[in-house]
Amino acid sequence: MRELGTLLLLGLVIVAATLKEPRFLEASTLNSVLLWIPLLAVVGMGQMMVIITRGIDVSVGSMVGLAGISVGMLFRSYPDLNVFVGTLAGILLGLVLGTVNAALIAWSRIPPIIATLGTLSAYRGLVFIVSRGEQVDSNHIPTALTYWSLEGPIHLGSVTVPWILLIALAVAAAAAWFLRRTRAGRDVYALGSHPEAARLRGVPVTRTTFVVYAITGALCGLAGVLYASRYGFVNPATAGQGLELSVIAAVVIGGTNVTGGSGTVLGVLLGCLLLGTINVALAVLGIAANWQLLVYGAVILIALIVDTLLQRAVGRLQEAA
Repeated sequence: MRELGTLLLLGLVIVAATLKEPRFLEASTLNSVLLWIPLLAVVGMGQMMVIITRGIDVSVGSMVGLAGISVGMLFRSYPDLNVFVGTLAGILLGLVLGTVNAALIAWSRIPPIIATLGTLSAYRGLVFIVSRGEQVDSNHIPTALTYWSLEGPIHLGSVTVPWILLIALAVAAAAAWFLRRTRAGRDVYALGSHPEAARLRGVPVTRTTFVVYAITGALCGLAGVLYASRYGFVNPATAGQGLELSVIAAVVIGGTNVTGGSGTVLGVLLGCLLLGTINVALAVLGIAANWQLLVYGAVILIALIVDTLLQRAVGRLQEAA
């Protein structure tokens, strides 16, 4: 039902945008939507796991920015470096950053919002310290990396499904397998459903908490590399800036319960698609930049209200049954 509500709102946005501006369904617009999804989806998989455990990670945007600028500088220093080696370096850096968050939350027992607010600021500061405030220009980003965003193996007429979207879908498939097919994944849901009951049933609470924040960091590292691929440059002032808000919105709109215990990969993907469609639609409809944030926020609130009403309706049906 939660995914159905998101899908319904997505359909309404597409219909409304198309009626207002028929060129919304042109190939260039659809390509823009497909390019908007991957960063949100990759980071959203980790954020979903965190929220399922009743946590939150507001440092994801800063981790993406730090990984992106670091990998960009690596390519600038070593122009012949293989893109897959650079990607692995970004993932490992993100894993280190996520492990710091994990240690603060799982071992030091610092509340997630407090710990990640601190690392949000610290990691953003490191972005400027590491880069010295200098942008990594497009001539330093390997052509093989930007190719991931420009081309793809699937072409539907003039619409291209880029490699970075397929990478994001592969990450989503791995997340679905982990959550549904492994004991560690089921422990994530158990911890979020009832922490004390999970502890009494032998769920390794500390280890499970540590793992989800570490995974989120690694995915942010990958997203940092995809950011460089998507935009073709990395600016320390804008890389990953505000991404945490969009990611949390996509995850919650997709039906992940903010009180923990429930959430699906499909729902997060639909939430990312909805936000991507809204962002592109605002630009295509020519809505002034000053109004875009207001409209964007209003649609998010509407989505959350629709989700809440659907859940109440389901609850009443269950009680009646």
